[in-house]
Amino acid sequence: MTQSAPWASDPERSRGRLHAEQTGSVRGPRNAFQRDRDRIIHSISFRRLRHKTQVFMAPDGDHFRVRLTHSLEVAQIGRTVARILGLNEDLTEALCLAHDIGHPPFGHAGEDALKAALMGVGGFDHNGHTLRTLIEIERPYPLWNGLNLTWETLEGLAKHNGPVRHPGWALRAADATFPLDLTSFASLEAQVAAIADDIAYDNHDIDDGLRAGLLTLDQLMAVPIVARNWDAARARFPDVAERRLLGELVRGQIGEMVNDLIGETRARIAASGIDRVDDVRAAGQCLAAFSPAMREEERDLKRFMYANLYHHPRQMAAANAAHGIVTGLFAAYRDDATLIPAEWRDRLPAGEPDRSRHIADFIAGMTDRYAVARYREVVGPIDLPEGF
Repeated sequence: MTQSAPWASDPERSRGRLHAEQTGSVRGPRNAFQRDRDRIIHSISFRRLRHKTQVFMAPDGDHFRVRLTHSLEVAQIGRTVARILGLNEDLTEALCLAHDIGHPPFGHAGEDALKAALMGVGGFDHNGHTLRTLIEIERPYPLWNGLNLTWETLEGLAKHNGPVRHPGWALRAADATFPLDLTSFASLEAQVAAIADDIAYDNHDIDDGLRAGLLTLDQLMAVPIVARNWDAARARFPDVAERRLLGELVRGQIGEMVNDLIGETRARIAASGIDRVDDVRAAGQCLAAFSPAMREEERDLKRFMYANLYHHPRQMAAANAAHGIVTGLFAAYRDDATLIPAEWRDRLPAGEPDRSRHIADFIAGMTDRYAVARYREVVGPIDLPEGF
């Protein structure tokens, strides 16, 4: 195993957990970050990711990615990069696995619907809801709410994309409960997890888009990084059918992005002069990053994917239907609390904003298929467009 770098997060020097835990009942020889990873994997919220949208709404095809498989792929990339850079692999993996736990059903369409429903009481964002879920909503322990994760895991989830200077209400509440130094940068493990997320969905969404017939190879050749890696795959395997080279294309792009990330991050670390983890938080910039050239190529790929896949007419029709499902559920539960299952109804606050936020908590935890079933039960029939 690669020796830990001096700027790697150390579980023995963790800032601890919100709630003190008994030390005399240790369940296995695991450090603090390993326990965090295991708590995330064993959580109900993590299991529900298997039926939450990644790109396609409630997909019928067994081969399409969902939030769960995406999170596993992010973790695989993140852990590899962390190992090469001498960072803490367990913390990186925990952050990768948990980063999408706050997503409601139907991905960004569901998030937009909840944001609109909660507009008068602070709105909704999936990152803040991730912290809310892990600190408050998950309740597997008898003496406190939440998974009681370490400060480093919660901090990394709160600000893996950089300092948060204008947090929404959910993240403010998490920070008030367990101060997370929101205006500083996060650990290198969190920074790596954020870019591993980009690398995973940039490339695996290509695979799913081709499989669904919403993208074609001819279209993709307009993107320089794709054309370059396709030509390289063709050169290595000139006599292989095109359909057998798609996996090689995706693997080649992931490898190119990972190698660039490692090289640029090493250069930034060397130039920054950091020698401990607190220096990472005070560096004034993200130290884990793509090179300028790769950053521009990755942006070109994202622009292509938004124009040709995420905003494809079939995808937009599905997103509009999903928006309507979440909006309809929220209105139904707001207007008639008896429709809410007893477990959630018994804890329903009487006044605002807590009442609306509690209803949104319930809906945000739903899987795609559960949301569709509940809509048909409490609102009425719905004809779903192609793409569901």
